[in-house]
Amino acid sequence: MNPEPPPNRLDRPVDEAYDHTLGPADAEITLVEYGSYADAPSRSAHERVAELRSRFGNRMRYVFRHRPLAGSKIARRAAELVESYDDPARFWNLHVALMSRSDKLNADDLRTIISDLKLDGNKGAEQEEAAARARDRVDADIGSADASGVTVTPTFFINDRRYDGPWDVRSLSEAMLGSLGHVMHSAALDFAKWAPSTGIMLLLATGLAVILSNSAFGPDFNEMWEQRLGVTFQHSTFELSLRHWINDGLLVIFFLVVGLEIKREFTVGHLADRRSAMLPIAAATGGMAAPALLYLILVPSGPPIAPGSEGADGTWSYGWGIPMATDTAFAVALIAMMGRRVPVELRVFLTAAAIVDDIGAIIVVAIFYSGELHIGYLGSAAAIAGLLALLNKGSVYRASPYVILGIALWACVYASGIHATLAGIILALFIPTRPPPNLRALMLQADAILTAETRRGREVMHYGPSEPALEALDAIHDRLESPADRMLRHLAPRSSFLVLPVFAFANAGMVVETSVFSEHVPLILGTATALVIGKPLGFITATVTAVQLGFATKPDAYSWRQLGGAGALAGIGFTMSLFIAGQAFSEVSDYAAAKIAIFGGSILSAVIGVAILWNAQAEEEKIHERE
Repeated sequence: MNPEPPPNRLDRPVDEAYDHTLGPADAEITLVEYGSYADAPSRSAHERVAELRSRFGNRMRYVFRHRPLAGSKIARRAAELVESYDDPARFWNLHVALMSRSDKLNADDLRTIISDLKLDGNKGAEQEEAAARARDRVDADIGSADASGVTVTPTFFINDRRYDGPWDVRSLSEAMLGSLGHVMHSAALDFAKWAPSTGIMLLLATGLAVILSNSAFGPDFNEMWEQRLGVTFQHSTFELSLRHWINDGLLVIFFLVVGLEIKREFTVGHLADRRSAMLPIAAATGGMAAPALLYLILVPSGPPIAPGSEGADGTWSYGWGIPMATDTAFAVALIAMMGRRVPVELRVFLTAAAIVDDIGAIIVVAIFYSGELHIGYLGSAAAIAGLLALLNKGSVYRASPYVILGIALWACVYASGIHATLAGIILALFIPTRPPPNLRALMLQADAILTAETRRGREVMHYGPSEPALEALDAIHDRLESPADRMLRHLAPRSSFLVLPVFAFANAGMVVETSVFSEHVPLILGTATALVIGKPLGFITATVTAVQLGFATKPDAYSWRQLGGAGALAGIGFTMSLFIAGQAFSEVSDYAAAKIAIFGGSILSAVIGVAILWNAQAEEEKIHERE
């Protein structure tokens, strides 16, 4: 599970009567800085702020809030010193003096500044009162910084939104002026960081596909996905329909991301520790087994082979894997939307269980939903996997060799009869990881390189850093994270906001006809029931059993009722359920009925899960009130 992103909005608005401000209150641009007097970046930023104030004039209001360097006594003393005086003029005189005094602030600097500015200290009780007031003010600013997601100094907020770009005047000016590129980038980042965004994208893609399928454009829309695309080399041709390119090709990126997430969870994540991993493993195992069994019990083997005949064609029995899957995006999005009503630990648990769920779904697809095996291509895929293992063993950290071999692996896996998307999982296993770097050593190296570059004077101003310097900085940047982490960081948002919505758009469309309902009632009801009842039933039964037998422990952070709510949310089987349904049913009407069951069961599971979790918090509050 990814760590929670820090807030990117100012926690409290600027108060003219409380905050230290320069510029008119009605200025169109407000720049808030959280800074420290004892670090070089804040002093360098002070010069940039002066340039910005000169450039923007009355269009800009500047606000300074304290965020002393953690563990620095001199930084704290300096912040409390400036807050010891009520006069705004004295504050800003002290502020400028501290920011421009020396490269490294020390106690002698503070004494010299007090002497130079002829600052008369308060006496007796007044001095104690001023000191207490200063401590409270600095503490309040530190709390505000933490609540606003500040992790480094300086950190700027432009019109209440955190600015994460470069600190040079040009970049800051573009952000303050709201250039089109900056506005679009900021809006995209805000949406991507919003927890429910992935689920909303899937809902929009699904809704649009259903609407188009049932509109006048329906036949053309469905025909579009059957258009064949491919490549021809001499007398050989490789073609797939557009839908198959998405399901067998584009979806490999999703499976690669899943594989990387599984790898991370079992190495450094919540599944790395055996004791903490047992509860989500038990929940996921029960959450896969119970729905599959319930489906086989409730759903007959299939419709009659011919009208009036007693036998069945057996096709419906292939759909037992449909209710096994959980759509993490929707489940986690709903938990995030409920905010503090749901403990963070429950979100961690559900995400870990979903990872195990994905492993189960992958195994099921590989064993039960693959075609006829071709040993020759299977051997070629194994040979390519061996080359990937050699690259990993040889500490090859460049991504390009893995990508090239990954494409060849996909082609061989597709031709072997195993579902091609499993190439993404195999590739993820061999993307290398690295131990964390020595950040201090890298920082000193980068500082030495940039310091040397600045000595080149006018040349560096005209042409930028030299090529050797850029190559060295690239190497430092590459060392900051492992290839697996970098690939996951870059591919995960593309999987969430491009691959999965495109998959939903291509596969969720269906023509809603009464014949689908009338002829497939057992299939629809059985699949939906397996999702709505089978998932939470298996979830709870398996976790209770694991805890009772001593294999796992349930954290005190969430109750059994809340865990049941998470089990209900696990019944939201969207992406993987649609994927497995597409593999299980070749008949269009069967596939359409399965889609209806998946949509209906997922919606009902979401409603039940949210209701349980919402009311569980209310019940806990009542219990605490009685105590």
